Amino acid sequence: MASTISNTTASSTTATDASGNKYTTSVSNDSLTTNDFLKLMIEQLKLQDPTKPYDSAKMLETQMQMSTLNANMQMISTLESISTAFKQTSVTNASGLIGKTIENGSTRADGTSKAYTVNSIENKDGVLTVKASEWLYYYNSIQMNDGGKITTAAYDEQGNLYNEKGEKTGETLVLEGLGKPAVDANGKLKIKDKDGKELSSHNYELGGKDKIVTSSETTDIPFSSITKIS
Repeated sequence: MASTISNTTASSTTATDASGNKYTTSVSNDSLTTNDFLKLMIEQLKLQDPTKPYDSAKMLETQMQMSTLNANMQMISTLESISTAFKQTSVTNASGLIGKTIENGSTRADGTSKAYTVNSIENKDGVLTVKASEWLYYYNSIQMNDGGKITTAAYDEQGNLYNEKGEKTGETLVLEGLGKPAVDANGKLKIKDKDGKELSSHNYELGGKDKIVTSSETTDIPFSSITKIS
């Protein structure tokens, strides 16, 4: 069975001589099989000048070049198939990161490490890329416990406290990295008054529910740059 050099379709250009005979002037594209080349060589032998026979060594060299070209094309096709399969496998394996927290070594202005939640995995131009949302701050629900009477409270990423009506109280919740509420040795929240002085007594306490507030925009992170997964 003849092997094909490429997947395109060959086309030829013809002309007519003074006697009305048609002949081929050129052939475009490369979808010629080894049989086509052999036929051309046989025709060349038929039409050769008997006084200047075609060099058999050149014929052999041409045949070897054809065989080498065909082998190379088949190897390229095989490598492309392997590459495609590898990329698909890589994306499948990396999909286990979706929903997890990663770091890539970048830091915030305060020197703390940036963290991201993975949303999806893509293969962009052969590079495995993670699409993730950056953590803005950690939010833990808090409440006011006034002698057993519980009312809701809230705070923003700067620690500003709000009452159940959504009004600023002027007090501030002391925060650790990424907005996590700081507590003392007894597990009590650290609160500062309007003047920035830490209160020794207050009615704020943790509400028991927490979440990570992430950016609404996604960040593209090369898979190879990930330094930590949690």
